Amino acid sequence: MNIREVNIKEYKLISRGKVRDIYDLEDSLLFIATDRISAFDQIMHETIPNKGFILNQISKFWFEKTSGVVENHFITDNPSSIHKNLEKYSDFIDGRSMLVRKADVIPFECIVRGYISGSAWEEYKKSKTVNGESIDYKLLESEQFREPIFTPSTKAKTGHDINVSFEYMKNKIGKEITEKVKKYSLDLYKYGFEYALQKDIIIADTKFEFGIVDNKIILIDEILTPDSSRFWPLNSHVPGNNMIGLDKQFLRNYLTNVNWIKNSSPPHLPESVVNKISERYISIYSTLTGKNI
Repeated sequence: MNIREVNIKEYKLISRGKVRDIYDLEDSLLFIATDRISAFDQIMHETIPNKGFILNQISKFWFEKTSGVVENHFITDNPSSIHKNLEKYSDFIDGRSMLVRKADVIPFECIVRGYISGSAWEEYKKSKTVNGESIDYKLLESEQFREPIFTPSTKAKTGHDINVSFEYMKNKIGKEITEKVKKYSLDLYKYGFEYALQKDIIIADTKFEFGIVDNKIILIDEILTPDSSRFWPLNSHVPGNNMIGLDKQFLRNYLTNVNWIKNSSPPHLPESVVNKISERYISIYSTLTGKNI
């Protein structure tokens, strides 16, 4: 059963984003990962089988594994055990939802890049910079940086996020918070990278989000999923190529190849493309967690 949206009458819907429906449960939030998929800031017409379940379970997997690196907002992935009003919705939310702590959101995407790809590669080709910072050594597309780099962006409610400098971020939210989220982001990336490498997967880049609860910075939203990260099979990684991995990049490449005008309604996805996207999500879920759908 594919889920495009979930309507829960007992609680207030506070956000219906590109993927998640979020409800206010007063003492916590209910995150429901639907099967919607977006690219270039637009939601596709089609849903992707198993996608919401996979996103939710991969985030749960990483939240539990990385809790010693930084605290996170995860409470449980069995919300109806705490809120009985949700039992009637179990067919829709089981496996694809979690209760999370409320937090004051830090309004930046905390992106860590271990390899140069995507918008970073486009900028580097033009100016030999990434996020405005000079790179003083030569790189091929999809090549590894000497060290992972922190490249924040704004967290836009609508439209495109905008890449910003570390200094810009410090000026907006303060030096102490900025330096802490940078360290947490790099530590989380390195932890995930080393784990995935043991599974013959390269995490090329990813993004994290953070919030503040009781004056403490915690990890929120999602973590190291195929929506928020680039996952490349280790055995097919060849610097100098545009890598297509086990993540959403396959969809982006398809949309680019069909010459979609990006400010127009997105094209309908052929069934073969939907299935290939689903297969990639299932593959990375099984590889990382050791579990099957």
